[in-house]
Amino acid sequence: MQFPKTFRAIFSAPNHPSPLDRSALVLIDIQREYVDGAAPLENVHAAAAEAGKLLSLARENGVPVFHIAHGAGPGAPAFATDGPYVEHLDPVKPGPGEEIIWKTKADAFLGTGLADRIRAAGRDEVIIAGDMTHVCVSTSARAAAEQHGFRVTVVADATAARDLPDPLGGVIRAETVRRTALAELNDAFAVVVKDHTAWR
Repeated sequence: MQFPKTFRAIFSAPNHPSPLDRSALVLIDIQREYVDGAAPLENVHAAAAEAGKLLSLARENGVPVFHIAHGAGPGAPAFATDGPYVEHLDPVKPGPGEEIIWKTKADAFLGTGLADRIRAAGRDEVIIAGDMTHVCVSTSARAAAEQHGFRVTVVADATAARDLPDPLGGVIRAETVRRTALAELNDAFAVVVKDHTAWR
């Protein structure tokens, strides 16, 4: 059996990570809800630590940083804006001049003005990390590529997932969920790299 090709390979799309001098860093929903709230993620601390390394890399190289935070309104069963679980985790606490953009949908670009802010910063590519791999990261990466025309890089080790109920029976484990979501993105929508050392 021949080793499979991605659609990006079939169409000869470039496979290098987004250059730092052309990119914005988008950190999605790296919030307490995924640690001790309603939806704990399997590798959330390791992913946040890796995202912190990306954030340091961005700061060192003058890369614009956008911190995305999910807010579901006061009293919501998850991401309640009047509770503690919307706080960013320590490795990715926003710094001076780093914009926090609140969203209410899985797509970080939907109704937030994020695409315009990225272009206003003079960037046409995005580096994406955060939570969850299969929901907000995947949805935002697809939107960035398909709707807004950005070239996208997703940093695998800076994303996290959780076990999911299989609608056909049983449970799909978190790492399978994460790897499958990354493979789908890598097939057609984004370059997927392992970690921040892709730029070292």
